Amino acid sequence: MSEKIDYRPMWAELGLDLDKHDALLGVLGQTYAELFLTQKNRPDGMGYFDFVMSEVHGLRVKELVDARAAGKIVVGTFCVFVPEELVLAANGVCVGLCAGADFGTEQAERYLPRNTCALIKSFFGFSLEKVCPYLESCDLVVGENTCDGKKKAYETFGDMVSGEFMALDLPNTKSEEGRALLKKAYLDLTAALERISGTAITVESLKAGIETANAKRLAMHRLARLRHADPAPISGLDALLVNQVFFYDDPERYTASVNKLCDELEQRIEKQAGVAPGKTPRIVISGCPMAVPNWKLPSIVEGANAVIVGEESCVGERGTQNLVATEGDTVETLIDNLVDRYFTIDCAVFTPNSSRAKHALQIAKDAKADGLIHYGLQFCTPYQMEAPLLERAVESGGIPVLRIDTDYSQEDVEQLRTRVEAFVEQIRR
Repeated sequence: MSEKIDYRPMWAELGLDLDKHDALLGVLGQTYAELFLTQKNRPDGMGYFDFVMSEVHGLRVKELVDARAAGKIVVGTFCVFVPEELVLAANGVCVGLCAGADFGTEQAERYLPRNTCALIKSFFGFSLEKVCPYLESCDLVVGENTCDGKKKAYETFGDMVSGEFMALDLPNTKSEEGRALLKKAYLDLTAALERISGTAITVESLKAGIETANAKRLAMHRLARLRHADPAPISGLDALLVNQVFFYDDPERYTASVNKLCDELEQRIEKQAGVAPGKTPRIVISGCPMAVPNWKLPSIVEGANAVIVGEESCVGERGTQNLVATEGDTVETLIDNLVDRYFTIDCAVFTPNSSRAKHALQIAKDAKADGLIHYGLQFCTPYQMEAPLLERAVESGGIPVLRIDTDYSQEDVEQLRTRVEAFVEQIRR
């Protein structure tokens, strides 16, 4: 067995609060072991993702530090509207930032109202408590104005990051004016990436970035299709983890690991080997994104003898649907291709946004789901306001819906468990 690496000097060099960081990793490790490693009949391919999580603040962060030492830039993001393709084209590494746990809330509420959504309070808390090595590794942090809460929060948060910060101004209508605004945001991001990296984005480098990101999405499309099988070949918790690691891992290594997992799932399907018996109630989760380590609701659902077979979420099929075209002889044409793809994301920031309800219903039907649970973060106004519209559309298609609003705390676990168990019993065949 190889000797365990001591990452504490690296964390100290990054400016982390080592005591608080140790406490965070202790809780994260225990929670992960209890929720994931106790699952029965897991695919062997999940061993890679277990390793990623065991080194989530270790090896991967060292890779970022080494990348910077080799002349690459590290770009941190919170949202699927920030194109990884552009970061790759500028000789950069794109990583998702910490925003999925109830940590540093008291510190965050020195700057934010208490009735701010948990995701915003979370990335403030991680920053203020100095426990996110990804944030401290960034040359550039890119925010995005997907809601008024984020838009105003970034005015303060931008002064808290160690690297540069910029916020993309995103449209809220799917119109020609909205498309033009998104293109301007991506042109502004291109200019910032070129300036910070000292590398010109070329047709060749952008095409290579597009192909790398498309390959990741194709692997996720394959995984989504395989989850349609009954019995389900992989748990919803494990599939969510794969979706979450999408935002952290080296893209080529990640793509290879997902495809290897899918090879195994195909063999399971042939043998009709599942993680739960056939005819187990099948659930799709729709709504707000679930960043690491936000596993509360999925663990409750699958603890109620149901299986999650799809996610209509930014950490799920909303974030990975559709590819970017590679045709084009100029950088601007390729950026137009990026705009075409990203403009199809049916985020609740858009009004009207009827495509999201259609997409959710299609995911549920393709996955042969028996029910859909709409997950809203408390005080996330866009998704909470859109929930009744989506519920009516999905139920009109014959799929019952349960709406749940919660946060990152554990205080409502038993209440949620009661509601989810009743919903599963209602739809049980």
